[in-house]
Amino acid sequence: MRSIWAGAISFGLVVIPVKLYAATEQRDITFRQVHRKDGARIQFRRVCTLDGEEVPYADIAKGYELPTGDMVVLTDDDLADLPLVTAHRIEVLHFAPAAQVEPIYAAKSYYTEPDQAGVRAYVLFRDALEKSGKVAVAKVALRQREALAALRVREGVITLETLLWPDEVRQPDFGFLDEDIDVRPQELKMASSLIDTMTEDFDPGQYHDAYREALEAVVRAKIEGNDIVRPAGTEAPEPSAQPADLTEILRASVAAVKSERAEADAAKPKAAPAKAAPPKAVP
Repeated sequence: MRSIWAGAISFGLVVIPVKLYAATEQRDITFRQVHRKDGARIQFRRVCTLDGEEVPYADIAKGYELPTGDMVVLTDDDLADLPLVTAHRIEVLHFAPAAQVEPIYAAKSYYTEPDQAGVRAYVLFRDALEKSGKVAVAKVALRQREALAALRVREGVITLETLLWPDEVRQPDFGFLDEDIDVRPQELKMASSLIDTMTEDFDPGQYHDAYREALEAVVRAKIEGNDIVRPAGTEAPEPSAQPADLTEILRASVAAVKSERAEADAAKPKAAPAKAAPPKAVP
């Protein structure tokens, strides 16, 4: 993994130098937009709506549009003067019960890795945080934007979760919330019983992306059937020792998923055969 940020966790007088690593990744098949007739890529250009000319990236600035249609153009100097006191620091503001940091606030997760000089302080903070059952509420600046964050422990590593600001979470506004819905106690009891019956430990390894696997199969079938297009002017790639063929990449991907699934299934305890329910008495 490659670190995306370097700084320090700061709480009280304790400073722990750390690096941040993205803790998650999207596993999906990416597509290019192409011309249906010949398979050539569609090109997007930055064009000025006033003169129709293509604009170099160096000449593009950020603009804030007013309701009147007028534009406030911001320069790099304008943005450089903005205060980012947490630019190289994860500043712990306070600690809170973990249940109070609701999942709806979560934006993106990162792993933290301590520098060698800060390992002992890192482990001390990690163990104390895990034992407390709380999360550390903090502020951090990533990619020139300050964010609220929560520090918690996962598998021996302090993770940083960036959080949405309170005004970024929309309030539910639905008519049924104001209605007086009558739920009978027997119905609630049966619903609770069904939930209890279907309750089991969450094991993420038993789930898989069926849509992605099916999409990979469609792409692989087209490749194996030679249902492909080489746009005019495109040269064949140089032979490589690495599997550059999408078929091999997809086949390896599918094999890995199947292997992981088989291992997960093998590791599951076998369920005991269900006993037949006793016959109910007929009144």
